[in-house]
Amino acid sequence: MNRAVETRYGRLRGSESGGIRCFKGIRFARAPEGPYRFRPPVAPEPWSGVHEAVEHGPAAPQYSLPWFGWISAAGVQSADDCLSLNVWTPGLDGARRPVMVWIHGGGFMVGSGSTGIYNGHDLAKRRDVVVVTINYRLGPLGYAHLGSVLGEGFEESTNLGVRDQIAALEWVRDHIDLFGGDSGNVTVFGQSAGGMSIGALLGSPRARALFHKAIPMSGAADQVIERAEAQDVANAFLRALGGPSHTIDALGRIPMNDILRAQASVMAETSNMRRMMVFVPMVDGDVITEQPIDAVRAGATRDISLMIGSTLDEWRLFRLIDPGPRGFGEEGLAQRFDEALGAFPGAPPHRKALRELRDVLSARIDSRDPMQVWTAFQSARMFHYPAAALADAQVEGGGTAHHYLFAWRPAAMRRALGACHGLDIPFVFGAVSHPLVLSLAGFSPVAVQLSRKMQRAWAQFARDGLPGHRRLPAWSYYDRDHRNTMVFGRRISLTRKPLEAERHLLASWSAT
Repeated sequence: MNRAVETRYGRLRGSESGGIRCFKGIRFARAPEGPYRFRPPVAPEPWSGVHEAVEHGPAAPQYSLPWFGWISAAGVQSADDCLSLNVWTPGLDGARRPVMVWIHGGGFMVGSGSTGIYNGHDLAKRRDVVVVTINYRLGPLGYAHLGSVLGEGFEESTNLGVRDQIAALEWVRDHIDLFGGDSGNVTVFGQSAGGMSIGALLGSPRARALFHKAIPMSGAADQVIERAEAQDVANAFLRALGGPSHTIDALGRIPMNDILRAQASVMAETSNMRRMMVFVPMVDGDVITEQPIDAVRAGATRDISLMIGSTLDEWRLFRLIDPGPRGFGEEGLAQRFDEALGAFPGAPPHRKALRELRDVLSARIDSRDPMQVWTAFQSARMFHYPAAALADAQVEGGGTAHHYLFAWRPAAMRRALGACHGLDIPFVFGAVSHPLVLSLAGFSPVAVQLSRKMQRAWAQFARDGLPGHRRLPAWSYYDRDHRNTMVFGRRISLTRKPLEAERHLLASWSAT
């Protein structure tokens, strides 16, 4: 019989399957609705009796993106009452297992910890770890930073999504020992906006005390904005809302559809090729006290082991919704490229920069086609280069890092998707046979074997900070001279300085 667990808020009873106990929809904070909507998370109300934790809680309010249903919350109920988490554990036995806390991606606008591909059962069972997946507020509910522009009552209305993540980690600190985990050995891992969230948490003294290792996947420490930019976005959001006075009570009564429409309006007004996401964490001087990469470089994370990586063909996933392939030519490339270069203060004039980029990329992509060049550039700019920059900063600050590159390309859609953004997730969770994944790519027994090796590496890193194991080549620490990188493809190899020409070029453009 599956016994109940006594938490500080009340008793929970989950379900059991195949030797793994699962607890779903555990509230770690009160529903952020009404007057709590644009406020920091607060502790949940205690309950009496036994709560049957057998169903996932709602996802954060969001638009549905059917194209990305395998990693978003398509088909999952969404509501203000979204601050819950899920736990998978091999036993309620005090075994003090490593704890792996997953922060989902989705551009800070979509996603849920209950998405099917994030099911922690296989990882918990095969690697004897405790897996936790969490929700956090998205879009303007999590990242409008109203505290940057509004006065009394909004002093802490910044970085609400980050505050939610911290509240979930505090719940893990206070309760995970009851679920067979070790609160003294917590690893945060996440992909895309989840990896970028980890980057933001590295800039937060409050958060850094709550985890011991971190695995940002396809996300680093480059998506935290400064106050001035946050104020512009917050003001644009308030203008788009219009209507009632901007008080806590009035904002708490606005219909959710109106908030989502205002979000779309702000995105259309403020996002561009330089800043593609605008509802993102900010340096508020409270939760995030400085740019995370500066904190890392200064040694603030030297006691937190990092494992950082990306996929080889990141941007190919986004071509599914990009109108560019239909008529995208040299003019379109030049226009996008000119706008994107605003992120690089040391770049030459865009025509010269584009020639330099094409020369560097041609060796890898074997094409000068405008869409191919843009896709490779975006993969490097948004993911490969930030990952290397974070690894460099960690080493400079006296910490340790391991680096990986996921290069496995599915045979079914090798040219269309390649090793695209998000494709490493099912390998880590052991979900390569999930129907949503099979519908996109299809997998083989070789993929299953690669998944097992990656699961073991991720769990081994969570256990002791060293991802190497006997089924992999020796995995050396990352250093700036060799840039050792484990490449996970149809063959697995430790490679020195992969994608170095691209990294070096973007580094030179980033210099001021």
